Amino acid sequence: MAVPKRKMSRSNTRSRRSQWKASAATLTTCPRCREPKLPHAACPACGAYKTRSYVEALRPEHGRG
Repeated sequence: MAVPKRKMSRSNTRSRRSQWKASAATLTTCPRCREPKLPHAACPACGAYKTRSYVEALRPEHGRG
């Protein structure tokens, strides 16, 4: 494994880390209720994913959860 021979200066370290930026989440609209949601995920407003509804899957059954 390669190990640097010299200590990297603060300016070099900070300029390298300046590219570590967080990007905003990509949002799409739900085809059923038109609310914004993450792509490839169930809608948090209506619980639909593509043509299926998953609202019942979020509720615990028989007191579990």
